[in-house]
Amino acid sequence: MQGQPNVCRAMQICLRVTITCVILASDYTCKRKLRMSTPLISDAESVVMAILWQRHPATAEDIIGALEGEQDWQDATIKTLLNRLLNKGAIRADKDGRRYLYAPVLQREEWLAQQSESLLDRWFGGRVAPLVAHFSKQRKLSERDIAELKALIEGMRDDQ
Repeated sequence: MQGQPNVCRAMQICLRVTITCVILASDYTCKRKLRMSTPLISDAESVVMAILWQRHPATAEDIIGALEGEQDWQDATIKTLLNRLLNKGAIRADKDGRRYLYAPVLQREEWLAQQSESLLDRWFGGRVAPLVAHFSKQRKLSERDIAELKALIEGMRDDQ
């Protein structure tokens, strides 16, 4: 994990979303419904989704322009990713003259919840405590982080 700040940042986001998901969907059936209703999208598709979550509706040309300089992808690659996302039901396309306007159907929060649950299941046996322990070993938790974790735990106790 060292030397990979993007992975650590992504895991921090996943941790916050996962803890929230555990609070909101405390039983297995809720988690299972969430997993089944959320289309699985690849890392490359998630890059396109990030653009659409920030600004939509957007044309293919808008998305290509937004990714210029960030990704070394050909226009055809981006259009293929859009088509895959359409087929998965993650986005919709509305005809606007001779072009299409794309917009997300899959909400970012729903996708983050799915990704964080997947990460938790694969890497930490579905348990939040080992995830927090891992972060505390990899990166010193700030006082603010500790306070937020304590508040989340107290909130979980209050809900029981």
